This record gives sequence, structure tokens and C-alpha cells, in this order.
Amino acid sequence: MAVEKILMPQLGESVTEGTIEKWLVGVGDKVNKYDPIAEVNTDKVNAEVPSSYTGTIKELVASEGDTLEVGELVCYIEVEGGVSEEETQEASPEQKAIENHDAEAGNEQDQPMKRRYSPAVLRMAQEQDIDLEQVKGSGKGGRITRKDIQAIIDSGEIPKKGGAKTQPTKEAPEPKQAATVPAQQPPKANATEVPVAEGDVEIPVTGVRRAIANNMVRSKHEAPHAWTMVEVDVTNLVNFRNSVKGDFKKKEGYSLTFFSFFIKAVVEALKEFPQMNSMWAGDKIVQKKDINMSIAVGTDDALFVPVIKNADEKSIKGIAREVTELAKKARTGKLKSDEMQGGTFTVNNTGAFGSVQSMGIINYPQAAILQVESIVKRPVVMDNGMIAVRDMVNLCLSLDHRVLDGMVCGHFLARVKEKLENISKENTSVY
Repeated sequence: MAVEKILMPQLGESVTEGTIEKWLVGVGDKVNKYDPIAEVNTDKVNAEVPSSYTGTIKELVASEGDTLEVGELVCYIEVEGGVSEEETQEASPEQKAIENHDAEAGNEQDQPMKRRYSPAVLRMAQEQDIDLEQVKGSGKGGRITRKDIQAIIDSGEIPKKGGAKTQPTKEAPEPKQAATVPAQQPPKANATEVPVAEGDVEIPVTGVRRAIANNMVRSKHEAPHAWTMVEVDVTNLVNFRNSVKGDFKKKEGYSLTFFSFFIKAVVEALKEFPQMNSMWAGDKIVQKKDINMSIAVGTDDALFVPVIKNADEKSIKGIAREVTELAKKARTGKLKSDEMQGGTFTVNNTGAFGSVQSMGIINYPQAAILQVESIVKRPVVMDNGMIAVRDMVNLCLSLDHRVLDGMVCGHFLARVKEKLENISKENTSVY
């Protein structure tokens, strides 16, 4: 019998860590290779970690709620005969790197894990200025977990460098004379500092919601956001779509939505302005060859961004079918990790909620996101000076100013506007 390691796998493009939401096995359980052993969430997708071997679970190293980097140890499993040649070949680069590191450092089971901090622990400690050398961990080998850090924050006794500790503040007696009000300090990102009154409802932050929050904060902190907007007369589009939607539904079995026409127009404009289909990569800008359209799909407690791959090769009908299928999978929890990867540009249908103007947060590391607002009837002054009631929509573009400038974005939006305003029964086919 040999004891092998199961490591945190790469669960998506650019994913660097995952949080153990729920263990599906316990110590002593027998599993087959590829059986799911834990539910994990990342800033990209919820997924299951499969077993790399057939054997018996010997030790669960990570606890529920722990955030581990790709390649970090998740658990130990006892297998017969050790590692096969096939399993060795299938090892990921992250697994090999961790195993090489462990070989240099000695047997991990015999060494304390106190100083092996997860990214979440480091982040929380830095935010609260906690000296981790003074923290006693409750995890394996003295490993410090997020729960340990949160308990310290809740206690108010923060260990600082040099052995000092901050003490929880006590209410001072009310002064007899008016005192100068000190300048207000920016609030810390600490839920325990929010006053909770009787009748308030405290809702725990789920792993999915935390992952969304982390990705949004990263986007706003790293990408200098700018935004611009155009209004589009889509009267002809509305008339055309309404004239064919009934027959389309009977023939295809799913709805022909306005959103599909907007995505098609954006895709065609991206082919003419490939700069918009780019990403910031530190010392360079990567202009993507494939046009993979990310679409935002909301559920009761989360926001998923599945991807229409090679959207430039699809008709309006094909786009409508993919939008329908991906939205259904997102709302039923059946999205696969590869259906959330590879997006190069995002279109968000905020108009579905009645919004008429909004600024979206860019889907990192993409360079732009387009918000399609609600189609509303408005009086419009026509070219001949007459006033007419028209179907109008606002398109709001958020851009990463490191990658894109106002000129190219203006030309891109003008082209999308032109394509949408020229849709009609005479020159448009959904097939």
C-alpha cells in the first residue's frame, strides 16, 4: 500500500485558487479514480474535485471553507501499488511543481505547516495588520485557517509586530462639553463592524458570492474604468423580430430574443475592430483571434458568465439557441467549467430588468463590457424635423483604459449602432 497526494486542480482558465465548500467523502471512504471527492468554488465556476486514484481516503488536509492555491495539497489517499505510469504522465505541471518542492523540503507529513499560509489567510492578515507569527493555528500541523483569522478579528485583540496586541475599544463616558468631531475614517471591509439592530437579517456570504465579490474588486482596482454610451433607434429591429418570432418558436422550439440580434451586431463589429477583443497582460496587450462572447446570467444568489464559443461563426438562430441553453444550464446548476472559460468580450442584458442606463464592471481580464439596456418608446425628432414615436435603446460600454481609448470605442459603438438600425425584413436573415 502507498499513500498518495490529491492536489487542488486547475479548474478554469486563469484560476489560481479554489475554496473547499463541502467534502463529499470522509476518512476511510473508498473511492474510484475520477469520483468526486469535494465541491469547490472559484471566481470562475463551481466544480467538483475528482479523485486522482482508486483507493481509501486516509486524511483530509483542508477543511471546509479553506482556500487553496492550484497545486496545494487537498488530502491523502491510500492506494495499492503506488503511482502507475499512466497516472504519472497525467500529472499536471502544478502537481509536479508541488511534488518537487515537497521532495526538496522533505516529507510534508513530518514537518509543521504553520508557515504555509493560503492566499485567503494572507489577504485577511494584511488587511487587519495581523502578525501571523503570533497566531496559533487549528489546522493540520498548526496550519492557520481563515476561521482562526476571523476569530482573532472578532475578538478585537489583534497581534501586532513586536508582541503588542490591540485591545477592543470600550465605550467612553459621554463628555460634559461638546468635543470636536474627528475626521471620518474609511470603513474597513469587516462585517463585524456593521451594527446589527433587532429585526436585522444576517445573511452568510456564500462561496459563490465571495468569489464574485473578489473578482469585481480585482477588476475595479486593477483596470482603470471609463465608459461611454450611444442611443440606437431599433424600431425596424423590433418590427422585424415581432413579425417572425411566432413562426420561429414553432419551428425551432425556443424563443427568438432581441438579445440575439444585439450579440450578432456586436460580434460583426468586433471583426472590424479587433482591438476591442483584447486583454491586458502586464507588459503586453493580447489581441484574441477567436471571438468568444461572454453573457451574464443571474440566479437567485449568484451571477454566472457562460461563453458562446466562436460566436462569429454562428447565425442569429445559432446564437439564440446557445443563449437559451447556457441560461438554462446556469439556472439549473448544470454549467460545466469549460462553458465558463475563454470569453473575450462580454455583453450583459441589463434591459431585462428595465434598466435604461448603467455602467458595468469589466469581466476581468477582458478589456470591455457592453450593457444592452431596455427598449423603450420615446418621441424622437426625425431628420425631416417631424416628431415620431420610436423604439429606442441605450448601449453602455465600459472599457479598460489601459487597453482601449475613446476613439476606437466610439467607432466601435457607432458601427454596432449602424448595424442594429439597418436590420429589416429585406436585408436580415436569422438563419
